[in-house]
Amino acid sequence: MSLTALLVISAIILTTAYFTYGKYVYKKFGLDDSRKAPSHTYSDGIDYVPSKPIVVLGHHFASIAGAGPIVGPIIAVTFGWIPAVIWILVGGIFFGAVHDLGSMAASLRNQGKSIGVIIEKNIGKKGKQLFIVFSFSTLILVIGVFADIIAKTFVNNPGVASASLLFIGLAVAFGLVNKLIGSSKRAFLIISILGIILMYYFVFLGMQLPFVLDYQIWIYMLLGYAFIASVTPVSMLLQPRDYLNSFLLYGLIIAAVVGVFIANPEIKMDNEIHLNADNLGYLFPVLFVTIACGAISGFHSLVASGTTSKQLDKESDAKVVGFGGMLIESFLAIISVAAVIVLSRGEYLGRLGEEGPVPLFASGLGSMIASMGISESFAVGFVALTVSAFALTTLDTCTRLARFTLQEYFEDVKNPIGAKISQNRYISTMVVVLLSILLLASGSFTTLWPIFGSANQLLAALALLTIAVWLMRKKINATFVTIPMFFMFTVTLTSLGLFAWKNYQDKVYVLSLIAGLLFVLSISLIVLAGKSLRKEIEEPVKTT
Repeated sequence: MSLTALLVISAIILTTAYFTYGKYVYKKFGLDDSRKAPSHTYSDGIDYVPSKPIVVLGHHFASIAGAGPIVGPIIAVTFGWIPAVIWILVGGIFFGAVHDLGSMAASLRNQGKSIGVIIEKNIGKKGKQLFIVFSFSTLILVIGVFADIIAKTFVNNPGVASASLLFIGLAVAFGLVNKLIGSSKRAFLIISILGIILMYYFVFLGMQLPFVLDYQIWIYMLLGYAFIASVTPVSMLLQPRDYLNSFLLYGLIIAAVVGVFIANPEIKMDNEIHLNADNLGYLFPVLFVTIACGAISGFHSLVASGTTSKQLDKESDAKVVGFGGMLIESFLAIISVAAVIVLSRGEYLGRLGEEGPVPLFASGLGSMIASMGISESFAVGFVALTVSAFALTTLDTCTRLARFTLQEYFEDVKNPIGAKISQNRYISTMVVVLLSILLLASGSFTTLWPIFGSANQLLAALALLTIAVWLMRKKINATFVTIPMFFMFTVTLTSLGLFAWKNYQDKVYVLSLIAGLLFVLSISLIVLAGKSLRKEIEEPVKTT
């Protein structure tokens, strides 16, 4: 089988799913444009900003993509490329797209608030507190880890740092001009074309003008940037940067497809399925935890209900942004698999251990793009830069999401400190940044990171649980949500149980304890959801 056939078949499946299953799911959530979106009802020019669908899609896609749909699928090929591809397609359509659109829909019908607030309304205050503590801790971990990854990337590749700084300046200029032109579609098209041309030029220019700083200075600069990105109006920095950066990834996908069509390489990796992989464990549940962003990721629920829902101009835009954005990411995950299965299994395992997933992806995809007549070294550098650009996008989005989460936790607290945190975006963001600095200074994130995969998928299961309860309380059949929910709970609880037991045997008691606490957290929320539904049956209440 050739890679061309794999990409064509995958594209047909995902496109068909969008127009068929996507339409079904959209109708089930009952979205329509007769209701005003929160971006209009609560418009504040800071977080609630009605925006064009293509701009919101750019922000959403750039935020949820990051390095996730690249790293996870490449590692998961250890079990065999066939199960990886099957899970990406099935998971992306029936799990991830439902999860993302559902999180967005529930948020739209709840003032653009996050999943945590929706849990409070449908499950109870205790459920909200448990979920917010868990999601906030996860976001702080992600901020710390990505700040570390980006700082090291900038130190090792100063040209990437220069290009990234130029991208930020371009985004600010784009945001200012876009505000001046108003709703003119023609003017927006013109500045978009100019912005995209300049962005690609800055890729070349950045490589010629390397910006050199040491690791510690980059850490403080990155977190300072994240602070600014969190408190400034979303239309001035975060949104235009994500919108323009999304064209880097669109360009990468198009270049990859064209390169594959020209080169038309054969799949060299064998078709064997390995139920137990060295250093990873058993295919179930590890495969479904390793491939997250390409199939389903709990982090997406925080983005969909945290920043994206506040920017949607109308409810119908949620289909292309939520369902469509997830399927585009699934296709990127397929491309990630394609980048490594042109190698034999032995060569793949050897290079994965020596180089790591991102360099392996860059070299594999870069060689295919080079078939278009582009220098292979430039093609490999472009791929690596694109991955780094999206890591920076994840950093600033996570900081804003952590700020939202913290504010929502303290919005019902009556004491002066809680009131200041909930109402002042500067104070709440400063708390987020300081906690991230403390985490980086402690170095403990390197110990905690291995459990992130399970925690992320647990977040997805909890988001699906919340969506299911919300639908049930509206008397809507939620089977299309509960089936993926039960599967994800089975995956995560099994994974956490095995992880806790393994670390207990290895005498790594901290990780064992954390895994155990996450296990208890999920069970607690399931129990609270059950109580809420039983109460609903006994005493029906009016819900929105």
